[in-house]
Amino acid sequence: MRNIFSEDHRAGTVFIIVGLALAAALAWQGTASPQFVLFSILQYFATVAPVALGLGLTMIAREFDLSVGSVMSLAGCIAASIGAADPVTGAVAGILGGLGIGLLQGLIITGLGLSSISVSLGVLMTAAGLAYIVTGNLTVSLDRPELSAAINAPILAIFSWRSLLAIACVAVSAVIFRWTRVGVDLVATGSDRAAARTAGVRTERIVVAVFTLSGGLAAASGVLLSYGLSVASPSGLTDVLVPAISAAIIGGVSLAGGRGSPMGIAFGTLILCLLNAGLNALGISPTAQQVILSAVLFAVAITAAPRFHRLLAR
Repeated sequence: MRNIFSEDHRAGTVFIIVGLALAAALAWQGTASPQFVLFSILQYFATVAPVALGLGLTMIAREFDLSVGSVMSLAGCIAASIGAADPVTGAVAGILGGLGIGLLQGLIITGLGLSSISVSLGVLMTAAGLAYIVTGNLTVSLDRPELSAAINAPILAIFSWRSLLAIACVAVSAVIFRWTRVGVDLVATGSDRAAARTAGVRTERIVVAVFTLSGGLAAASGVLLSYGLSVASPSGLTDVLVPAISAAIIGGVSLAGGRGSPMGIAFGTLILCLLNAGLNALGISPTAQQVILSAVLFAVAITAAPRFHRLLAR
């Protein structure tokens, strides 16, 4: 279990959540085929997973990237604005923009010794403003219906190019995290930065790298979603931050840093997607869904507390 979760005692709670979410999601099968249910769940996974992965990696390093929602939106707007004439150039421009913003954040944080929360909050507002400038405060339509159809076309009934690319991002990150020194250095950076420096870990490079990756993953998700919807809005994707944080926490990432893994983040995202599908199937209102999600996060936080387990032991 340690290959998936950073703490063994979270596994029981997570599996309970998975079971409840699956049971609720199966209720949807009365009006839709199982293949369509899985396809819809993986489409939502394709939107949230890359953002949660990048954000979760910054959290493992004991940092926090609040800008992912605005970066995602800005990248989608850039891609949609350019992509009507040349989709490849638009996608490259959007992703490079996200990588550049992430790199700049990392350099400012490490170079000036500033808090990642304050820096990423400033970048969040700046990127949101740039998205409005790029679009002229208008919704940008991408007049390429064949591109949208190709990106969202079912593959093996339950996948699409968007979901396969999201799964590939998780798989590559998991291999690097598990089988190279990068994963060890990242955990060491988040656990005890001073001790990590003493051990020879270049913590500044780790922080810069995870912020660059976070910006690039958020941008890639924004580009693919905008191409998939054939439309981009300067405010349409900014609400991804809360689901991304929730997925990372459910997946075992600690806000205190030093704990978590890409596979755990992906599993947490899948749980969130299943829970979302199940609640929608049961006709739960969006407001009530927020309350239920908050309760789930609260339960995960309680089960992660050492004092809680000491009380149970007594």
